[in-house]
Amino acid sequence: EIHIKEPIEKEVNPHLLPGELLLCEASTVYKYIQEDGSNRGTYGKLVCTNFKIAFLDDDSASDDNEPQFKNKIVGENDITLQCVDQIYGVYDEKKKLLTGQLRKYPEKLIIYCKDLRVFHFCLRYTKEEEVKRIVSGIVHHSQTPKLLKRLFLFSYASAAPNNTGGRNQTVMFDTLEDWRDELERTKGNVKYKAVTTNEGYRVSEKLPLYFVVPICVSEESILKGQLTNFYHLVNVFLQIWCWSCHNGAALLKMSAFPKEQDDITSQTQKAFLDGIYKTISKPPYELLKMDDLSSSLPSLQDIQIAYTRFKQLFLIDNSTDFWATDVKWFSLLESTNWLEIIRRVLKKAIEVAECLERQHTNVLLIEESATDLCCVISSLVQVMMDSYSRTKSGFQSLIQKEWVIGGHGFLDRCNHLHKSDKEEAPVFLLLLNCVWQLVQQYPPAFEFTETYLTVLSDSLYVPIFSTFFFNSQHQKDTNMSGESLKTQSTPFRFLTVWDWSVQFDPKAQAFLNNPLYAEKPKLDKSQRKTARFKHQRQLSLPLTQTKSSSKRGFFREETDHLIKNILGKRIGKFINSSDEPPNSFREFYDSWHSKPVDYHGLLLPRIDGPEIKVWAQRYLRWIPEAQLHGGGTIATAAKILDLMEEVQSLQVKMDEEHSQAV
Repeated sequence: EIHIKEPIEKEVNPHLLPGELLLCEASTVYKYIQEDGSNRGTYGKLVCTNFKIAFLDDDSASDDNEPQFKNKIVGENDITLQCVDQIYGVYDEKKKLLTGQLRKYPEKLIIYCKDLRVFHFCLRYTKEEEVKRIVSGIVHHSQTPKLLKRLFLFSYASAAPNNTGGRNQTVMFDTLEDWRDELERTKGNVKYKAVTTNEGYRVSEKLPLYFVVPICVSEESILKGQLTNFYHLVNVFLQIWCWSCHNGAALLKMSAFPKEQDDITSQTQKAFLDGIYKTISKPPYELLKMDDLSSSLPSLQDIQIAYTRFKQLFLIDNSTDFWATDVKWFSLLESTNWLEIIRRVLKKAIEVAECLERQHTNVLLIEESATDLCCVISSLVQVMMDSYSRTKSGFQSLIQKEWVIGGHGFLDRCNHLHKSDKEEAPVFLLLLNCVWQLVQQYPPAFEFTETYLTVLSDSLYVPIFSTFFFNSQHQKDTNMSGESLKTQSTPFRFLTVWDWSVQFDPKAQAFLNNPLYAEKPKLDKSQRKTARFKHQRQLSLPLTQTKSSSKRGFFREETDHLIKNILGKRIGKFINSSDEPPNSFREFYDSWHSKPVDYHGLLLPRIDGPEIKVWAQRYLRWIPEAQLHGGGTIATAAKILDLMEEVQSLQVKMDEEHSQAV
């Protein structure tokens, strides 16, 4: 059945954001509702702006069929330019990838999106001039390399009213205070301190303005290192603190040395290393376990290849394709290797947690730039070990600390500017996939839901928030000033993604919060005191100097070993991660799983075989054939939310009655 071709009576205009400009449009475009061979669909107008590609049909104008969970910025027929993955044209039933200049224009356009939606537009009934304009416009604006300042982020920031809402509870880690509070919260301030050495980025542009280092490292030594032409040495060999465990053991991260280097550099490195280790091997002599993630985890390239294969399973053109893949679904899934990568990453996080929790050993994560897999592992370890990171504001603060301020290159890894495919890798998505495994295995332990994680993954491609659109704090700060626009000298006021009211109204935001979250019981004062006292004693134990000799020997030996080996070799190869017997991991894992779960204590994911699952809500949500009758978990969640509301309103009534009676 094909709709009778009638021109649209009422003019449907796109809803434009501040700073958004209409670039090209085409009318009488036919959008297939579902590619099931029946050609059902609707006519409308296809437009391209400097922010999104949008399809407007008669329904766009009416608000009758509004879904309960609606995004205020990106509608269901909108695709932000950053969300476009690939564009295909269909010529005489053959699909061809569209990039750059086109000599011939297709009769059908297929757009694959990074959030796994697939759009089919038929251009047979559209005027030839309009087809040329819209197709070349869409391909040009979504697929060709861009300059950073050409991102919609800047147009929006300069045009939007400066109404940055009240500061939400998320800690942004852009001030010294934030770092000091975090040190105090984790009791890390006994052995670590926040430094201001990098104010004005005088040490390194790769490092954040403020960060935390061992107390024994003096600020002068960091600066001196920078001044005596150690150029990248400081941000290469600076152990940066991530988090401290309740027993005083800490998680640190550090960049690895470059593989190729000349003699002079290696000499300076040796001197620098010697200096660092002299300071660290003063009392207290601490055990330190190193883990070179670039040798113990898959490379970024492997992760990218696996994800590219994996997402192909969900970018489905039609029903026939879906049922064809359904027959060999599990073998296809396994051959992508994506779930295996998730399993390996979770296993590594458990190993690190075991060192901190059971062996009371500091763990130093090492990676080439310390801004990719280091971020994944350190974040996962904190989600597993620190119940604060499982609250919504705690998790958001964690992402700010480890990823945004920690210098993860979102711009390159998401390839937002289409500069180079070589740098692209779904590192942040990998973290969200791992956290999802924990959320679905232990729902009451998390204050947020899987819907929250799905929405967060979608926000990676919405360029009105600065959170996921810079490679480092330095890059953001240097681009904050709006001097290039003659009218404006004030700095841009960027939005943060953590202000969820920008994308969702309160009713939709309710779906981001877990109604069945097991909140932490509040301690009364007497309990609190004893707990705190015990805490400090535990922390001060390692500072006593008994048995110093054996540990000192161990440490000096390891230091000499380190210095001998470090020149010209990769760090993690020689201090082997498998020093302890291989069954110690298994024993730790099994003994934890044999006990009842404490939702506010350590959480270890189940990682055997089928325990690692596909994040169905994110990957299957657009495939009609895969939908559950009755709505599955989301319908259950909606029911629970209604129930909670009812219980709360009854509670209010009872309280009122009670107070009146009194």
